[in-house]
Amino acid sequence: MPAKNIADWTLSDVSKWLSEVGHEKFVNLFLEHEIDGKVLLTLKEDDLKSKGLNIKKLGDVKRLYISIKQLQRDNMTVLFDLGYIDLFPSSNFYNHHKHDLPSTGLNTEGSIEHEFYSASVSEDGHASHLPPEIWKAFISLAYLFIVTWITAFVMVIVHDRVPDMKKYPPLPDIFLDNVPHIPWAFDMCEVTGTILFAIWLIVLIFHKYRFILLRRFFALSGTVFLLRCVTMLITSLSVPGAHLQCEPRTIVDDWSSSAYVDLYNKIAMAYVIWRGAGMSIQGVRTCGDYMFSGHTVALTMLNFFITEYTPTPLYFLHTFTWMINMFGIFFILAAHEHYSIDVFVAFYITSRLFLYYHTLANNQALMQRDSNRTRIWFPLFSFFESSVDGIVPNEYESPSLIICNLVCTGKDIWHLVRSSVCFRKSSRNVNVSVKNNTKKDR
Repeated sequence: MPAKNIADWTLSDVSKWLSEVGHEKFVNLFLEHEIDGKVLLTLKEDDLKSKGLNIKKLGDVKRLYISIKQLQRDNMTVLFDLGYIDLFPSSNFYNHHKHDLPSTGLNTEGSIEHEFYSASVSEDGHASHLPPEIWKAFISLAYLFIVTWITAFVMVIVHDRVPDMKKYPPLPDIFLDNVPHIPWAFDMCEVTGTILFAIWLIVLIFHKYRFILLRRFFALSGTVFLLRCVTMLITSLSVPGAHLQCEPRTIVDDWSSSAYVDLYNKIAMAYVIWRGAGMSIQGVRTCGDYMFSGHTVALTMLNFFITEYTPTPLYFLHTFTWMINMFGIFFILAAHEHYSIDVFVAFYITSRLFLYYHTLANNQALMQRDSNRTRIWFPLFSFFESSVDGIVPNEYESPSLIICNLVCTGKDIWHLVRSSVCFRKSSRNVNVSVKNNTKKDR
């Protein structure tokens, strides 16, 4: 077929396509009705059965329509560009129920637009089906667990590669060169992070869809820190402040005798970093992990999740979390623990990734339109959000309801364990009785 847009197909191009897909007998019919690429893309099953085309055999209609349907699915973007399918045919799109969704001319049961709007959409775009899928939350936790271990190990490696402070002095930086070093600032940054984390825990405890929030938080945090591992390994920046005592570990020349010892030491140091969550108030001190700031990532991620999953009228809370975020960033720079570019890149990557993820999750039409691209570039999103069909509403549960749910869950687990134990005992008794009967028969 000609390597060009299907909207530009001529009558001869359509004839070639019919021959390639095994519908040669319809070539003359399509030529007679002047069906070019645009018309071909907009054909419906009713058009094939109409008096105009007059295809009499049902089998021919179905086989031809299947081929056209596949062509339409492969060229959805062209249909959007032609205006044949409108993403938002009404300015009040999300105020319609599923059965009230407007149409722009494709009203049959098998039409493309009908399928396009088949995703569940409730009032205000909120999801109509939100299963907790706790197992996905555990998978995302395992993903974050693995990434944090990789990050800790990479931090040990980059610490050994830190440039000599005498040979490579701190780089020029507008902020660091004009703001004096504050010794206690970095500890204050971690205190602000602890405050944000405590608020986020409270939101998780009372939010009705806490497991969806958890898997999103784990997936996004793991992805950002995985990107940070790459940037740390690629380029080693010089130490940003002269007050930092950063020296690589001494490495024994006899590689054969020290290889396993060195690996063990690296793993042990990585465990110390991982156990302390990379926080200086936990006794963790590292160098070389500058591009980009992990503390800024944590502050920004917590801030965005708190503001996203708390009600909009809580202006005081949202303002407070943003202030905490900004103060935390200021303390990082005031401590001269990171360059300004480290903080800027960390804030930008974290915020953009958060917004990109939630834009796709809250607008399923966009996700469906770019589904192939989403699977390739954002596989975690495709997996974790496969059962979410809209915006997650900010609904909360009372403490009494949470306790009741925990008690019910505990009872269910107890009954499940008890029934499994009883089943095992009964199966053992049956086996013993069968053995005794066989012995008696002998």
